[in-house]
Amino acid sequence: MKKLLLLSSIILGGILQAQTTIPEKEFNNIENKVIEWRRDFHENPELSNREFETAKKIAAHLKSLGIETTTEVGKTGVVGILKGDHPGKTLALRADIDALPVTENVDLPFKSTVTTEFLGTKTGVMHACGHDTHTAILMGVAKILSQHKDKINGTVKFIFQPAEEGPPPGEEGGAALMIKEGVLKNPDVDAIFGLHISADTPVGTINYKPEGTMAAVERFVINVKGIQAHGSAPWTGVDPILISAKIIDGLQTIISRNTKLTESAAVITVGKITSGVRFNIIPETAEMIGTVRTLDPENKKLILERMRELVPAIAKAYGGEASIEIQNNTAITYNDPELTSEMLPTLEKVAGKEHVKLVKATTGGEDFSFFQEKVPGLYFFLGGQPLNAEATRHHTPDFYIDESGLLLGVKTMTQLTLDYLNN
Repeated sequence: MKKLLLLSSIILGGILQAQTTIPEKEFNNIENKVIEWRRDFHENPELSNREFETAKKIAAHLKSLGIETTTEVGKTGVVGILKGDHPGKTLALRADIDALPVTENVDLPFKSTVTTEFLGTKTGVMHACGHDTHTAILMGVAKILSQHKDKINGTVKFIFQPAEEGPPPGEEGGAALMIKEGVLKNPDVDAIFGLHISADTPVGTINYKPEGTMAAVERFVINVKGIQAHGSAPWTGVDPILISAKIIDGLQTIISRNTKLTESAAVITVGKITSGVRFNIIPETAEMIGTVRTLDPENKKLILERMRELVPAIAKAYGGEASIEIQNNTAITYNDPELTSEMLPTLEKVAGKEHVKLVKATTGGEDFSFFQEKVPGLYFFLGGQPLNAEATRHHTPDFYIDESGLLLGVKTMTQLTLDYLNN
């Protein structure tokens, strides 16, 4: 009996491996629907933690496919569970669903005309980073896989995540909140895949990098206290603006003199300074807000320690006081080397080896990294730049994606799923 069971298992395994591809016709048949979904999301964008209608559409789609669906995970997130016909591991696939407070310039038939008030400022709302394409791609993957449960060893968990761009002040959200609420449990996830469309990567291309591929992101706030005085008599006060300038200069020496830049990149940027009310008054206080980007855990530790040392010391040297608060926004987007190596042949099989490029890390950030802190993950970049047009920039009013690149996203995520679970 044991020999018979073993033989049956071997035969079944061989059949499954021989069948772990989807007919090209099925992908071609779904392409127009994926584009239609993407255009609907693009025309009706919603900001972080406010993706109510987006979530309804996703949930309705998953339910229509017979996929077990849970809503309101991490506030507005949607999770679908598809069980294959055969036992095995659990793989998560993630797409982010939120838009940005950006007013669209691109003249499209499905251009966003949505407006809102964001942090007290009237603004447009736009999918200016491609999350609409990520959502549509994963919906397409769900449809394809739901029709081929017989080819799946294990379980697929579809994670449609809100607030990747960060929750509103005072709120929790994003990947961290979904993890806190148990999205990687019941069933326990063994690995996770995600993608990001790229407006400066030609359509048909996939970019990847093992290990650190996107940066850890910290947000910092520095408060400087001086002594207010008349602008004509600075010696009677302590100038917090001058101290702020010295602090900014000091922060850059951490990068230029303390950081091993030959090993990994790092950035400290002060993006906002607020101080004073009048040209001839030296104010009492100043506030600086900025970001730190690191690609190596040891570098990150060193930089943050030096920042905490330098900021109050510099202020004291000029007769003032200063405090610094550092908030972690994302971890390092770290592609598990073993998993990346295992799945690279799949990327090359789907896109063609000549179209799969090993790239350097970027100092952008992604909260997909929080999933990768818990389970092995692979995050790659999908080309969205038209072949005969200039690249556009993410997070800008002119952001544009060539929709002909979406089908490769569907094919790649589908094949990654089948190869990971079945092999």
